[in-house]
Amino acid sequence: MLDHVNLGAVLFLDIETVSEKPTYEELDDRFKKLWKLKCRGILKKYDEEITEEEASAAYIDRAGIFAEFGKIICISVGFLVKGTTKGEWNIRLKSFADRDEKVLLKEFTNLVEQYYDNTARTFFCGHNIKEFDMPYICRRLLINQLPLTNSLQIAGKKPWELKHFLDTLELWKFGDYKNYTSLNLLAAVFGFPTPKDDIDGSQVGRVFWEEDDLERIAVYCEKDVLAVIHLLMKYKRMELIPEERTVSVSEFEVKQD
Repeated sequence: MLDHVNLGAVLFLDIETVSEKPTYEELDDRFKKLWKLKCRGILKKYDEEITEEEASAAYIDRAGIFAEFGKIICISVGFLVKGTTKGEWNIRLKSFADRDEKVLLKEFTNLVEQYYDNTARTFFCGHNIKEFDMPYICRRLLINQLPLTNSLQIAGKKPWELKHFLDTLELWKFGDYKNYTSLNLLAAVFGFPTPKDDIDGSQVGRVFWEEDDLERIAVYCEKDVLAVIHLLMKYKRMELIPEERTVSVSEFEVKQD
């Protein structure tokens, strides 16, 4: 399984998103109306009017997962490099986190363009990236009027044209599309540490808007990336990389084999 994948050519990633505004009440009238329309599907009340209270509660809980009503506050990435001892793999993690979404998107796409824009030899890997992370990134790039790199030109592409996306959720399904299997569950199944030992995705909005703790969110996001790395290695029946060979870095330097 995945014998064709060179781990040194994979960019592992995860994103964290929040609502565009701290609360529903801070939206302008146009977006309040549009959010209420969206809530009919979210709350499965297709033929009923959505109350202000329902719209407000749903906005706090769900707005961040929709690119039209949310924004990215962190993109964490990981990559593997060969060490000097016995050719062992080492993990490097980095986060692009900023209150200004445009800033972090520019930094991320600069990285992609420099190292991961060749769809024939490099890969993106994440859990549910085909359904969530990559479409969300592309939509927010357009909303911010930023260019899409070659490897992010995915609109209208056929499944066989997205071979550079390694989705650990899709790989686990083995053709079964009935259920969603969380990264947390797969971490337990394969026996490596859970990434949810501090906060989980449902708490990110509160930590951002109420506590203003972007660093905590970045640490959590990097743990998700590390879990994805471990999961892909388990899929390839490889020994996991020990913690002492995992480092968070401020500068991104890649050496691909």
